[in-house]
Amino acid sequence: MNINDTLRFQNVGLPDDILRRKLHGDFEGAIRLIDRRLGEPDLPQAMRNCLTVHREMILRLPEEFPYTRDEAIAIIRQDIPDFTEAEFDDLVDGRRIRWIYVNGEMRIFNRFYSSLCKAYAGFAQRAGVALPGVESAVGGIPLLDHAIGVMKEKGSMTNRIRIRASMQVKDECFTSGMFIRAHLPIPSACEQQRDIRIEKVFPESGMIAPEDAPQRTICWEEHMAENHEFVVEYSYLHTAVYHDTAARPGIDAHCDFCTEEEAPHIVFTPYIRQLAAELTEGISDPLEKARAFYDFITLNMNYTFMPSYFVLDNIADACARNHTGDCGVFALLFLTLCRCAGIPAQWQSGLTAEPSFCGAHDWIRFYVEPYGWLFADTSYGISAHRNKNEERRRFYFGNLDPYRMVANSAFAGNFTVPKVHWRSDPCDNQVGEMETDTHALPYSAFIRSKETLLCEQV
Repeated sequence: MNINDTLRFQNVGLPDDILRRKLHGDFEGAIRLIDRRLGEPDLPQAMRNCLTVHREMILRLPEEFPYTRDEAIAIIRQDIPDFTEAEFDDLVDGRRIRWIYVNGEMRIFNRFYSSLCKAYAGFAQRAGVALPGVESAVGGIPLLDHAIGVMKEKGSMTNRIRIRASMQVKDECFTSGMFIRAHLPIPSACEQQRDIRIEKVFPESGMIAPEDAPQRTICWEEHMAENHEFVVEYSYLHTAVYHDTAARPGIDAHCDFCTEEEAPHIVFTPYIRQLAAELTEGISDPLEKARAFYDFITLNMNYTFMPSYFVLDNIADACARNHTGDCGVFALLFLTLCRCAGIPAQWQSGLTAEPSFCGAHDWIRFYVEPYGWLFADTSYGISAHRNKNEERRRFYFGNLDPYRMVANSAFAGNFTVPKVHWRSDPCDNQVGEMETDTHALPYSAFIRSKETLLCEQV
């Protein structure tokens, strides 16, 4: 079994004594008990796999949640001197600051501060932090609104896009002669993308996965005498077609593809089933069912940065309960609700590739006759709602903009050249993975970069 496939057993459920220690933050005690159970020769394989996954999750948690409450407040007070403890506690209670217990003490998520600055303009302004991701404009019109206008007028919009991506082991983690296996995502063939060209590769020994790979990468394997970058430049045409989802009703075609559960995160839990039924009560049109799911997420959820997906349990169900997440978490909830309602839905992810910005992103496509495949970007919908741009929010139900690079068509898909050790992100691949012959390299051990070199309308 591929090590990534072991993750399917994550939500088998921990034995109570181990779960209590994990939730209390007694990680040493939890690991000790897991190792003891793993030493039992008659342990069922499903439980063995579950314990193996949770052991790795527990080892990663302390790095994700490093700050005490006092340390976190001190970080905020560097920019907001009059920030109070009561304000901090209110942000925690409002689910705007993520935390766990470590040995019974509250520990705060490592990116809590940047998350607050990104998602809450008032906090960022008070901190004197420039708002991130300021959108570029075309003729004075925000870039995305310009694209929406073009697509509505002409029916589609096509961009020629060229991107440079690279990764390199940090010097302090490099040893001459070490073996490195490196993966970088590259564009895959799909309905939006064509004329895909691999323009430059360094080193030239990179192995390019087939265009239809579920998570497409270029992979290098090298015994490195000297430390150097692994680089790929690629170009492609990306076309976004406009769909007016108010033009005609959907047809319930009773599709049987892309409607299955995929443990551990795409699971029809009792709450997911009840939520899907409640949101679609009295609705028979599959398009309107999907719209109900989209509206529920985009009108009610709060965007926050998330810990690495490796340490998260049952992502879709947790999002439905907690009402917080990032682009991938929201996308996965939408996908799971659609599938639970019998609406085919498929993962897509890769990059946002705008002229002045290139960043990781996730979204979903879903199938409704007579439209065929449509798209939903719940994260962009939430952002549009937060910024009181209702036209944009409605657009991202059924449509995407043409500033994308699609690398992945499967959630938790395997690479063509398998990764031998644990992945940094076993669910998705947007920034790359590295490993040696003995262990995986965490994100903190290597440098990653991506840049849009060209993005022009054709």
